[in-house]
Amino acid sequence: MSATPQGMTDWDPGTYDRFRGHRLRPALDLIRALPEIPDGPLVDLGCGNGAAGAALKRLGHPLVGVDNSATMLAVADEAGVYDALMNSDIGHWEPHVAPALIYSNAALHWLPDHATLLPRLAAMPVPRGVLAVQMPHQNNAPSHRLWVQLCDELFPGRLDHHTLPGALDAAAYHRLLAPLGELSLWETDYYQELPAEGPGHPVRHFTEAAFARPILGILDPTERERLVAAYDSVIGSAYPAARDGSVLFPLRRLFFTLRRAD
Repeated sequence: MSATPQGMTDWDPGTYDRFRGHRLRPALDLIRALPEIPDGPLVDLGCGNGAAGAALKRLGHPLVGVDNSATMLAVADEAGVYDALMNSDIGHWEPHVAPALIYSNAALHWLPDHATLLPRLAAMPVPRGVLAVQMPHQNNAPSHRLWVQLCDELFPGRLDHHTLPGALDAAAYHRLLAPLGELSLWETDYYQELPAEGPGHPVRHFTEAAFARPILGILDPTERERLVAAYDSVIGSAYPAARDGSVLFPLRRLFFTLRRAD
């Protein structure tokens, strides 16, 4: 569940894991939606800290985790559910043995050129094998858009927008993938109650652990404080807090499963 683009620092498992329940539910929903899987190994591509590993292992196949974060892989290894773990750039990874399933939860949106990447991944499983993907589809929402807008206003020209995670629209994925096999494609809005947690808005705490990483990573500590303060000052208008400080936060995610032909 992680990918570390070039030039970014490694993931912090503790920071990412603060919202484990919210991040895990889409991972489990994707597993529940899987079609029948043929014999062969399963690959958790972008496995991150291994949050989905136990649920994938219950499918009864050998399980391989692939990620390019050594820190996250060390945590995944502690779970003891993976038969093998590989430190590899998930954008260029190639399987040693054709898998029955390539499962990628909240990772591929960090990679560019999906028009090339996804057909390549779709061709890797065995006949009747499956590619299953879930990605946040939230970039146009205030939670994500304001990070970009405020950074551009406060520090013009500093942010390379190509480093930001993102996904195509659903229709584009349908055009790309439908010719390649049996496609099931859908989106879900998850209404997540984020608790008040120390100073700052709950949506800021949630987004700075993932989407905002490449933005905060280009700034020095003083600049980061300035951006975070600006974000906290405006995000409440889009996501108002309840009396206890918690916030109801809708987050859209895009899913698909693609079964290869015989």
